Amino acid sequence: MEMKTAEAPKSTTAKSGKVWGKFFLPGPTEVLPEVLEAQLKPMIGHRGVGIKTLIERLQVGLQDVFRTKQQVFLSTSSATGLMEAAARNGVQKKALALVNGAFSLRFAEIVESCGFECERMEVEWGGVFDPQTLRDRLKKGGIDAVTVVHSETSTGALNPIGEISKVVHEFDDVVILVDSVTGIGGAPALTDEWQLDFILTGSQKALALPPGLSFGTPSERLMQRSKTAKNKGVYFDLVTFAKNQKDFMTPTTPALSVMYSLDVQLERIKKETMEGRWARHAAMLKRCGEWVDSMREDRGVGISVLAPAGHRSPTVTTVKMPEGLPSAPVVAGMKEKGFVIGGGYGKIKDYTFRIGHMGDHTVAGQEAVLEALSEVLTK
Repeated sequence: MEMKTAEAPKSTTAKSGKVWGKFFLPGPTEVLPEVLEAQLKPMIGHRGVGIKTLIERLQVGLQDVFRTKQQVFLSTSSATGLMEAAARNGVQKKALALVNGAFSLRFAEIVESCGFECERMEVEWGGVFDPQTLRDRLKKGGIDAVTVVHSETSTGALNPIGEISKVVHEFDDVVILVDSVTGIGGAPALTDEWQLDFILTGSQKALALPPGLSFGTPSERLMQRSKTAKNKGVYFDLVTFAKNQKDFMTPTTPALSVMYSLDVQLERIKKETMEGRWARHAAMLKRCGEWVDSMREDRGVGISVLAPAGHRSPTVTTVKMPEGLPSAPVVAGMKEKGFVIGGGYGKIKDYTFRIGHMGDHTVAGQEAVLEALSEVLTK
């Protein structure tokens, strides 16, 4: 299939007068004016024909994004809410959390907060997991769920989810629960092909929408487990989600305004194609890596990409500062130039900064932020 590459946004200024293309935070990310302005549409009843028509249309688009034939649930919550749903519906007694950064650590903490045991398998932040190491642990037994982050937003590392899932499926009593908050929409996430039991994302990351919605899709075996799960609560009971989704409804009042934006954005994604979107994000990652190498080799600035080559997320690059130098002045210097980038996160926050190249950003648009960073780092 021919891969289409998105052009730089034609709408560069919102009605508010804000210039588009200077917000490179790794979430929430920049939202195109026409997508933002879709939220201004009038409200409709959330139990009427209009909402059913809207959700049915959204479902088709979301299934393409997730690469699944399963139901895709819309939750009016942050993605953290669906991480809790994954734990409450998917863990029976004990989970194994694959921890390689701040958000995979959060997944482990969420599992524990729901009252389950959680064993942590950790690698150095910035690293990714070896499927064989996971296989060796699962052979010892005692685990009924594995939690893993696809694109670790704190480190910019991309775990080999397809390979990890293949290992998990060697054990019939173990499910895989995937946080793809900064993956879906920018990195290939092949839900059905990889046989993922639950994968989730948020509206405000690579899908380039306002915050307010999260999306998740369960496998049939996860839904069977959910039917007998105890202490699921009310808000994140996936059985209730499934019953409502059959009628193109949501269990509770949804964030309707964000759904309007989603409707516009899914149409844009359809025109670009998911393959085109993945190619554009891969190109932004490549350019970011080239810039880091050039700064180090040609200009003597000792920065480096934290995640190893071949395992870098196409949506966020975490840059490590030279030894002994803090990253906060870089973030502040960029703000003075009118750009927003991400500071470091978690235990690596003092010496890293993050460039969010996701959503509707382009390689051409990325040049401005890299040029500004070059000036700040050589000042």
